[in-house]
Amino acid sequence: MSWLFAAAGLVLGPWLAAVTVRLATRDPAARPGAVRIAVTSAAAAAAVGAAPLVGDRPAVGALAWFGAAAVVLAGVDLASHRLPDRVTFPAVAVCTAALAVDAAVTGPWSALLRAIAAGALAYLLGTAARLVQPRGFGGGDVKLLGLIGVVLGWAGWDVLVTGVFAGLLLGAAGSLVLVAVGRAGWRTAVPFGPPLLAGAYVALVLNAG
Repeated sequence: MSWLFAAAGLVLGPWLAAVTVRLATRDPAARPGAVRIAVTSAAAAAAVGAAPLVGDRPAVGALAWFGAAAVVLAGVDLASHRLPDRVTFPAVAVCTAALAVDAAVTGPWSALLRAIAAGALAYLLGTAARLVQPRGFGGGDVKLLGLIGVVLGWAGWDVLVTGVFAGLLLGAAGSLVLVAVGRAGWRTAVPFGPPLLAGAYVALVLNAG
């Protein structure tokens, strides 16, 4: 089943690449180059292909949409240090709706309630982090944490904690590498969306294993 989702991600790749470039440049006529299309397609195949980690159930739709959104969000953040609401908000809505269908079909409803609570808690913690360190944590990061909270919270509180911790760890490690190679300074703002999303997938893979 995973290969079907991976194939779907591969097919969606060129369109996701176009969406990424247009959102990053704020130019509706912008077109991605061949390298971006190839990289985005490969990333989409991996992210969407990971959807069956939750098993053969309606929740797979939430993971598939999350995967496609993650590819676009990471690409835009790397290119322009933004995490557009027009991607994050629909992803929250669609993932929540898919998880609601999953609860209605498979039961019980506790996982859905946990997902909603986790999304709200992650958003509040992100807001607190932004108040403490506004230069290091943007509004887009806070909203992304809400999305990640919904997806990982559905799987379990331990999965959410693992995902956020892994994301923070990957973000810190990436920043240190950039400083070490002279690509950034200690006060340079770096995109935090990609490591948060990578951390989410680390948690999902570990939970599935």
